[in-house]
Amino acid sequence: MTSHCRVVLALTGASGAAIGLRIAERLAGRGDVATQLVVSDAAMRTLAHEIGPDAWERLAACADTVHQAGDIGSTIASGSFRTAGMIVAPCSMRTLAAIATGLSDNLITRTADVHLKERRRLLLLARETPLHLSHLRNMVAVTEMGAIVMPPVPAFYQRPQSLADVIDHLAARAIDMLGLPGAGAAVEWDGKA
Repeated sequence: MTSHCRVVLALTGASGAAIGLRIAERLAGRGDVATQLVVSDAAMRTLAHEIGPDAWERLAACADTVHQAGDIGSTIASGSFRTAGMIVAPCSMRTLAAIATGLSDNLITRTADVHLKERRRLLLLARETPLHLSHLRNMVAVTEMGAIVMPPVPAFYQRPQSLADVIDHLAARAIDMLGLPGAGAAVEWDGKA
């Protein structure tokens, strides 16, 4: 597999673990992407609570490589390890704050820092509501650094019939934001009301 098809997927402890799992499933289904997975301890707890006891096994099965969140020396922590981008889904406010301030104290925040310094796509599905001023300032800071903040807001024009439809569309849009070669993942708006 060539390096331009590596994608880092990180899950942190915010609610919305199903979005990260669905992104992993969609990336695994492409066949042209090598998914580099890293999951925080808090995300492991959220996965089990929101999806069920088999969530970790389902998620790990979608990845080509699983990295330990505490392994700051992992390959994805280096700018020489080329990727097509990184998605943090969901992105907790703690992780957002660490990225905004350059606090590279674990593999997720270090890898995000690398993506910023190497000018690679970094997509943060920031998950919290309501937002206070610090959250908003951190979103502005990471945006000014080159990240893309994509709160997981449903697209109601798609007329979702279930929560699974909402999750699938969010996952597809996140993958599309990486600009990977080939057809887009999300269904395009046809302009018809």
